Amino acid sequence: MDIMNRTQVTMFVFSGLTNNEKLIPFLFVFLLLLYLMAIVGNIGIITLICNTSRLHSPMYYFLGFLSLIDVFYSSNITPKMIFDLISVEKVITYNCCALQLFLFGALGGSENFLLSTMSYDRYVAICHPLRYVSIMTRTKCFSLVSVVFFIGFLQSSVYTVCTFSLQFCGSNLIDHFYCDFQPLVKLSCSDTFYCNMMTRYIIGILTIIPFLAIIFSYILIISSVLRMKSVEGRKKAFSTCSSHLMCTSLFYMTLFITYLHPLSNVITTQDKVTAIFYVVVTPMLNPLIYTLRNQEIKRALSNQCVKKWVSSVSFT
Repeated sequence: MDIMNRTQVTMFVFSGLTNNEKLIPFLFVFLLLLYLMAIVGNIGIITLICNTSRLHSPMYYFLGFLSLIDVFYSSNITPKMIFDLISVEKVITYNCCALQLFLFGALGGSENFLLSTMSYDRYVAICHPLRYVSIMTRTKCFSLVSVVFFIGFLQSSVYTVCTFSLQFCGSNLIDHFYCDFQPLVKLSCSDTFYCNMMTRYIIGILTIIPFLAIIFSYILIISSVLRMKSVEGRKKAFSTCSSHLMCTSLFYMTLFITYLHPLSNVITTQDKVTAIFYVVVTPMLNPLIYTLRNQEIKRALSNQCVKKWVSSVSFT
């Protein structure tokens, strides 16, 4: 009997979003629409930046990578979550679960540091406008993005290896709709103390550092803007920051609500709703915020639409 109980788990079963049969059709359609909007919106932003020479600047270079992260971030979990709503068995293999956890952490960590890099870009643009071109060179932007992805994937590698070095020899039911660290650790029959502490410290430190960098950048930005004598200059400066500030606030608000709370043995409905917002809604809202709040994006989008219309009229 003890030998059977020590058999390593080869697949996991999700509890899913809900057991309420009446909610499933609504959630299926709703989440599918959100996912499609996220994919179309983010790919649209990437395409627009690539095809518009006016947007070939550091600010939009970083925005393109933010959209790229959101495409993969959302696609890592959402399609499986939607499919599981109409599936009898919500299963995932051991290796696929490890991959999902790794990509979730890597992309989330990369977005975290990319947002702080974008705040640095705004700081240089507003506080040192005359030196902006010489500071934010193409080489420097490429190096910053490389460091962002390196840190994101490295920190995810550490806690993914830590998590899946544990033994899973009891229940294989994950009380969630995707493979996340806390629900997985609760299933382990190993001593999880050191893995728990190491992971929480790594995530905590690598979340607080870019968060503080963003706050410090905006303190300097606001201080610089308030010293401007021109009202029009102030409006323009705040306008260039508003989209990034809204996306950053949305990201950290959902991140802190999801992870910075006392450990519990039960994943509540509220936890799952917050996770949906974090996984599906935020990647959908990011391109929408930049499209509605950024004048250059709106102008470029309008020009592209006019070009398409003119070419279609000329063709007919």
